[in-house]
Amino acid sequence: MGQLRRESRGMRLLRWWQDAFLSLPLFTLVLLAAIWGVTLHFIDAERAAARAAALESVQELIATYEAQVARNLNGIDQTLKLLKYVTEKKGPEQALKELSQQGLLPSGLVFVVSLTDARGNTLASSPAARNIPVSGQDYFKVHKARNSDSVYVAQTMRDQSNQDWHLHFSRRLNDAGGNFAGIAIVEVDPAYFTSGYERSRQGELGVQGLLGQDGVLRVLRVGEKVSWGQNLARVPLSQGQPQASPWDGIRRYMAARPLHGFALTAVAGLAESEVMASVEQRRLNHLWEAGVASAVLLLAMAMTWLWCWQGARARRRIRLAQETYAAASEANMDSFFVLRALRNEQGAITDFRITTANSRAEKMTGLSKQELQGQTLCAWLPETRNNGIFDKLVRITNLGGTHHEEMENIMPQVDARWLHWQVVGVEGGVVAIVRDISERKAAEERIYHMAHHDTLTGLPNRSLIGERLRQAIERARRDKQAVAVAFIDLDSFKLVNDGLGHNAGDELLKQVAERMALCLRREDTVGRFGGDEFVLVLPQACGEVASIAPLLERIRAEVIRPVLLEGQEVQVSCSIGVSMYPRDGADPGTLLMNADAAMYRAKDGGKNNYQFYACEMNASLEEKLALMDGLRKAVDERQLRLEYQPKLDLESGRIFGVEALLRWQHPERGAIRPDQFIPLAEESGAIVAIGEWVLREACRQGRAWQDAGLPPLTISVNVSPRQFDDLRLEARVAEALQQSGLAPRWLELEVTESLIMRDVQQAVAKMRELEAMGLALSIDDFGTGYSSLAALKSFPIGRLKIDKSFVRDLGNSADDQAIARAIISLAHQLQLRVIAEGVETAQQCEFLRANGCDELQGYLLSPPLAADGIAALLQAGTATASIPQATKAPAAAPVPLGV
Repeated sequence: MGQLRRESRGMRLLRWWQDAFLSLPLFTLVLLAAIWGVTLHFIDAERAAARAAALESVQELIATYEAQVARNLNGIDQTLKLLKYVTEKKGPEQALKELSQQGLLPSGLVFVVSLTDARGNTLASSPAARNIPVSGQDYFKVHKARNSDSVYVAQTMRDQSNQDWHLHFSRRLNDAGGNFAGIAIVEVDPAYFTSGYERSRQGELGVQGLLGQDGVLRVLRVGEKVSWGQNLARVPLSQGQPQASPWDGIRRYMAARPLHGFALTAVAGLAESEVMASVEQRRLNHLWEAGVASAVLLLAMAMTWLWCWQGARARRRIRLAQETYAAASEANMDSFFVLRALRNEQGAITDFRITTANSRAEKMTGLSKQELQGQTLCAWLPETRNNGIFDKLVRITNLGGTHHEEMENIMPQVDARWLHWQVVGVEGGVVAIVRDISERKAAEERIYHMAHHDTLTGLPNRSLIGERLRQAIERARRDKQAVAVAFIDLDSFKLVNDGLGHNAGDELLKQVAERMALCLRREDTVGRFGGDEFVLVLPQACGEVASIAPLLERIRAEVIRPVLLEGQEVQVSCSIGVSMYPRDGADPGTLLMNADAAMYRAKDGGKNNYQFYACEMNASLEEKLALMDGLRKAVDERQLRLEYQPKLDLESGRIFGVEALLRWQHPERGAIRPDQFIPLAEESGAIVAIGEWVLREACRQGRAWQDAGLPPLTISVNVSPRQFDDLRLEARVAEALQQSGLAPRWLELEVTESLIMRDVQQAVAKMRELEAMGLALSIDDFGTGYSSLAALKSFPIGRLKIDKSFVRDLGNSADDQAIARAIISLAHQLQLRVIAEGVETAQQCEFLRANGCDELQGYLLSPPLAADGIAALLQAGTATASIPQATKAPAAAPVPLGV
């Protein structure tokens, strides 16, 4: 048992030494703590001894100073007593003379002796001095007020008799009846009481001084400097610790002794900085020695720890590999292989032998553990010598560490498409951990496909189209070839989507995508750009447009073939725009933009065709962008104005109203037609701000005509679709009426038939809100929106306007005449008035009058006029007008479009 115990103790000691790199830092900390603990203890002990010595020195100093001052004060007191005695016996006139003759007065070099009478007049002094009254001095008043035989010590002062600073020691003089007869005074230089200051003992910052009971210093000496008059609440006694002196803030060890028989206290002190100077020097020496010892210790321990750590690291690496394999259970999803290196006579690794494997390795390889054990790696997997695996295993075996990577498996002996393998170096070989990651890789491929392909059609999406186009451009640039980019937009797709629903629209997009894909070559790409837009990337050997025309025609023909959706045949066409690299652009963005511009040209050309890009297409696009930019500034810079076209009542011949028409006078481009800028304003959203300005300006002008005394006119203002959908339309109308002061009954809002037919219920609700404000409402362009009779009778309107497209050919078109008669008859049946716009000939006017049309407007009556022109027209014709008999319309009448 004893032997086993010794062996166990020996093993523990061995393990401790093996793990010395863990215990060495702790041992080092203990030694450092010991070094610094002893050093700081010595420093504290020396400081304590120095403080005790300082306290003892200051006590000796105060005792010596007390004895010295006491002797001086007793001598002064004896002089005062002798003066008092002789004066009271022989009178003040003879006292000083007799004492001087007897040599009983102190030296006149240091002391000044004087006597005063009861009124404070100086009777005699030695040495002789100017006789001055002292009745106003504190020391005189004190003796006069109290019958005391004690000595009074005044504060340090100077007077007319003695311009040097001095101390007054005085006693009371009494006459034979015991009444106040004056005082005896001894004046002394205050430095006299600190003349015993020893620099060798007290240093340059030591203290000596006398403090009165009133808290005022009579004299204070610090080194060579003598002062007085400081007011101290108390003496800063040390009580074992230095304290800051109130007169200069220096920390000192202080002591004080009251002087018997005098209202004085002797004060002495030593400066801490001077007392502890030698101790501080020794403290620095001790700290320097401890620092050097600590540095040497740390260096030695660091070298020892590094040596131990390197050994422990090698052992930990081996242990880690062993523990890693031991922790791998049979249920683990990873395959484990322990490989031992085989070396030749020169020590180079020639192969690896499999020593053990787990159950997961059996499933992955199709071999049992017994079949795997004993095989060499290169014999089992000869591909490892060529695919880099063998070289990596050799490097890890020689250098240690770990390595992991993912690879696509090309070894038929292993049943997995993708592998993740991790290798850990151990002594004499490696441990290989192999995992089948085929499912994860498949999921990543699916995610990648979803991120770069359209979910509906499965075609490449916008990002992948851009990447494919970039790659095609790079290949074309390298091979001196061309690339065609086709932008395809389906015509009338919105009708299918709105009419049959989104599901039908999605099915149409999928079938069209399949048809286009079948038309392409293997190297071509078709992708869905978004919505009903598709993009083709077509590498070409040459840049001739004729080379891809057959392909584009084939795609167009496939798209236009009918598609069966929910039991109904649907037919759509497509508009195609084509740009070519390098002719039309050198980067994907430019090519796509130019192909898009060509596609819009195809739509403008009637749709269902293809157009190749030409540079003038961008010019029209730039023109459009410039106009849109100018619209944003048109209102603020007052480039917009209104013209007004009169409306005539055919029955009375009276001009009853005007229609406000918007005009834009561009500062650089001049007058811009409404049919150019109003659609752009709608598209950009600027129409809301412009329409609000038109509304305010029309109301203001209507009120201005009334204020000028002209007959009131109904002002018609067109409302755009965006304005009508604006939630603040009612508020904007109310603000315009309020600001202008125009009564609501003189304002009429015109809405188009197609606008209110988008959502009849909502349109009727908003129109009723406007009607409730007192406005008039009319339907513009009637006959173009296909409104039903049921909807028409529910509209809160008072007037129908026949669209100018039906009025234009009334003279020679039987169909237009029939439509006009029907509209007039229908309106009258619904109790509505009818107005015809665009009336330019007398024949048109006669037809409308004959068929009961109520009102008209057009160039036959008057072109649109400025506000001054309307005023002149009303003044000249007294609000009535006659219809001209001309049969010929104006040659170039501008289109009277409103907002």
